[in-house]
Amino acid sequence: MEKITKRFGPVVANDAVDFEVAPAEIHCLLGENGAGKTTLMRILFGLYRSDAGEIYVDGKLVSFSGPRDAIAHGIGMVHQHFMLAGKLTVTENIVAGTEPRRGVLLDYAKAREMVQEVSERYGLKVDPDARVENISVGQQQRVEILKALLRGAKVLILDEPTAVLTPQEAGDLFDIMRKLRESGTTIIFITHKLKETQAVSDRVTVLRDGKRVATLNTADTSPSDLAELMVGRQIIPPVRKNRVPGNRVVLELQNVSVRGGASSGARSGSIGGKARLNNVSLQVRSGEILGIAGVEGNGQLELEEVVVGLRKPTSGRILLNGRDVTRLGPRTIREMGVACIPSDRLRRGIVDTFTVAQNLIFGEQKSAPFAIRGILQPRKIAEHAAEIVDKYDVRAASIDQPVGSLSGGNQQKLVVGRELSRGPDLIVAAQPTRGLDVGATDYIHRQLLAMRDAGKAVLLISAELDEVRALSDRIAVMYEGQIVALRPAEEFSERDLGLLMAGQGVGVAS
Repeated sequence: MEKITKRFGPVVANDAVDFEVAPAEIHCLLGENGAGKTTLMRILFGLYRSDAGEIYVDGKLVSFSGPRDAIAHGIGMVHQHFMLAGKLTVTENIVAGTEPRRGVLLDYAKAREMVQEVSERYGLKVDPDARVENISVGQQQRVEILKALLRGAKVLILDEPTAVLTPQEAGDLFDIMRKLRESGTTIIFITHKLKETQAVSDRVTVLRDGKRVATLNTADTSPSDLAELMVGRQIIPPVRKNRVPGNRVVLELQNVSVRGGASSGARSGSIGGKARLNNVSLQVRSGEILGIAGVEGNGQLELEEVVVGLRKPTSGRILLNGRDVTRLGPRTIREMGVACIPSDRLRRGIVDTFTVAQNLIFGEQKSAPFAIRGILQPRKIAEHAAEIVDKYDVRAASIDQPVGSLSGGNQQKLVVGRELSRGPDLIVAAQPTRGLDVGATDYIHRQLLAMRDAGKAVLLISAELDEVRALSDRIAVMYEGQIVALRPAEEFSERDLGLLMAGQGVGVAS
């Protein structure tokens, strides 16, 4: 890709970017939120057309009017959010769009044979007859990879492929990537996890502010070097100092269970919608961070919802500073000092058509100083918004800009800033750094630790195992709606946590 430029209105997403990959290499693409990584790859896959620049495949100039053209030139892409039909089988998903026919009907036997052949060729074991909704996330990812390989992909783009995997599943994926490289496949690996970059890539290209700043041999770099290239400054991870939590129990769940479907407007909490909560008991004390580790879809969403009042438990009790809040609604719970960084910011955290300033007073829009006798106070709202935007590095052209026009990472920083600035007693931080670059992640980690050190209680729900281990005083592991282990963070090894997250080995401790 030579001198690729892409604009969205006044925003330059890619600024004359040069990017090249060699045959049979794993090439990592790094950069901050808004650096232009996804835009560049969407251009390569034919989803976007560049405003300037050229693409060459095997030395020949090409032009893509859509993904079909890219696929025809041997380029495939596995998106961060899988494009699978849960009710269909693995075979039906893999051959969708290229189905072998017997007359007007799908020749399922032939399709199954095709899937088994490509599966065996690349060492990607899957059950061709299983329904996709009934297989693990790691298996679903294999299905997506097989879809691309069946269509002849020589260049495979993987967008944040480990975001929902256990450490063991991530290790399996890296083995698969290495085997694909050995078979001649080129892989472009988009990730924000520097440790993974070091573990699996041959070369790395770093983008910053839409421009390429470096392409390096991975063996010649370190995580700190890459972090500095990404953000333009040195990143020193915060040190979590062990401290004794306070005696005050801020949040307590007593045998809380949730059964039935997802709450209104929520996505299902598991593959096939099976995992809820089953007799969950836990306490979060003042001055501690309790981390919830687990592969997404094992009850974390339901836990988040019952604590903030969005869902009522089927049985059990929820206490906040000793008061029973089991049947109270989210507004009342919020007014009692609970802040929530929701796992789904688009549904629960922002209104994308409202401005930055308006989003930053949600939950307080009827209270002084933002409203007096029911009348909004624009000056106070603007001052408040400007302060949070500056403190939390929310990159917006104006506080009057619609939130929907911000990048996902900047939307997340806005939500975090709004919630932490309220001075809450309990912070429910669900996937607080999802989609954030290393600089913003570092800042939010420091903020959560500062809240803990100020005597606040933090319930951290995260699919990022490194995040849970780095911040938590105690860790609870969730699997299929149950807490299968709960003990001080230093008593878990990474291997222990990974096995428990995968449902292997159960030992509940408190």
